[in-house]
Amino acid sequence: MSFLIRVQLPDSPGTLGAVATALGAIGADILSVDVVERAGGVAIDDLVVELPGGRLPDVLITAAESIDGVEVDAVRPYAGLLDTHRELELVEDVAADPRDGLAIFAAGVPRIIRSGWALIVAATAEGATRLAASTAAPDIQTITLPWLPLARATVLDGEESWVPATWRELGTELAATPLGKPDRVLLVGRPGGPMFRAAEVARLAHLAGIVAVVLPD
Repeated sequence: MSFLIRVQLPDSPGTLGAVATALGAIGADILSVDVVERAGGVAIDDLVVELPGGRLPDVLITAAESIDGVEVDAVRPYAGLLDTHRELELVEDVAADPRDGLAIFAAGVPRIIRSGWALIVAATAEGATRLAASTAAPDIQTITLPWLPLARATVLDGEESWVPATWRELGTELAATPLGKPDRVLLVGRPGGPMFRAAEVARLAHLAGIVAVVLPD
């Protein structure tokens, strides 16, 4: 089974290699690595690893944290490889069929930003109305979003009163960005985490800004 591990580690030569060696020692096969963020001598990396059948994911945490200075932020099941360099392909898909662009964009975002789901919603008099959604997105048609309109991309507090109870129960980390205009937003969620980093939010905003140019009003 494949798992996505987010680790914090010293941004120094050899540390990632030591983590890879420790994971290999328990039979885990690293399929891909993505650098999420680097700042202040610390790197945040996402690793997709294949764990032999019968092994519990806890062994991944123990192995990674056996290396000095390494902390595991989160471990969760993951289907497929990290798909972090397909922004241009997604933009091309939207541009090729702009009338269905919202649905195409919502479906493609989770593969790139590594979220569990994505919703595109627009502010109305009755609340925020769903315009498009990815696979596994919550089955909602309207939702109250007191922070609309949204001026810039941001991480949202998943414990706020507007957050549906089922999202809170799953420990869903949330982020949102305007999609062309403040009253139309892309909302993404990660049930169980990990939290969205500043670099990921900036990337989400950049992607939404590009796509918004080719979307119809």
